[in-house]
Amino acid sequence: MKMLRLIPALALLLLAGGAPAADHEITEWSETGFVDLFNGKDLTGWRTTGHWVVEDGVVTLRPREGEEGWQRYDAYLTTEGTYRNFVLEAEFTFEPEGNSGVFLRVGDLEDHVTSGLEIQILDTHQLEKPGHHDGGGIIRTTAPFTNAMKPAGEWNRYQIVVVGSHLVAFLNGELIQALDLARSAMKDRPMAGHISFQDEAKVVSYRSIRIKELE
Repeated sequence: MKMLRLIPALALLLLAGGAPAADHEITEWSETGFVDLFNGKDLTGWRTTGHWVVEDGVVTLRPREGEEGWQRYDAYLTTEGTYRNFVLEAEFTFEPEGNSGVFLRVGDLEDHVTSGLEIQILDTHQLEKPGHHDGGGIIRTTAPFTNAMKPAGEWNRYQIVVVGSHLVAFLNGELIQALDLARSAMKDRPMAGHISFQDEAKVVSYRSIRIKELE
């Protein structure tokens, strides 16, 4: 599977206020340097009070009876370590009306929403013009360039590059985000922090979670 070269990817951020260039060429990038964040067997390296179950190389949130809402931050699946500049890859799938999210650079584990930034996971496959709160959007910041979310029950793949204040994100190989965080609603967020997957009391699964740290 193709990877993105760092320099061409970041070049997108400087074009027309973050808009993608029609003639931009994405080239291959070496697979070396990646580390698995999820070992496929257990939750070593992660913390959570939520009901995340590991089966056959997949970690799945199966909410307990009575659990609801998104403010149960300790129930999120969160890395023990913190990260500053990196390429993050993760595959995910959800049930109909599914809702989760990938949180980046979370500085305060008691409040992910105000101390990190979230790339949304939501069952919005058929939505013609997704907004910032729909699948692929950066919550409270920017809508995705295109709706690349697959239907419920299918596997999706995020590739997210974060370097300094710059962020580029791809969903299923489609460019969905390219922005300078310093010029966005996320300008005051930490420059390093934890990575988390949201527990919104809806069934969601993740696999093939890996990271490449960058200078």
